[in-house]
Amino acid sequence: MTRIAERIHNDQAEIARIEARIVELDDEAIVEVTLDDGSRHRGTVTARPSVQTFRDAQGREGVNSLLRLDDLATPGTSHYLWLDRIVDVRHLGSA
Repeated sequence: MTRIAERIHNDQAEIARIEARIVELDDEAIVEVTLDDGSRHRGTVTARPSVQTFRDAQGREGVNSLLRLDDLATPGTSHYLWLDRIVDVRHLGSA
């Protein structure tokens, strides 16, 4: 997995928002997530994400979290989504 993130965060409010999103994403939960650009992805959470330290393109250090979501419509396809981009999680069930 990459150690470079699109965006990194050091602001405690943003880190708390990411941590709150993590709580919504249990192992093997089937969810639909909506990103900040309006796109939606439906899938199974492979494992609950965790806050990790990354660097941005300028080499600055901060935190973010990456979700691996196995696509419901296309078995064998996984989406890797940055938690700071997720604006909504809708639970569809569990595996």
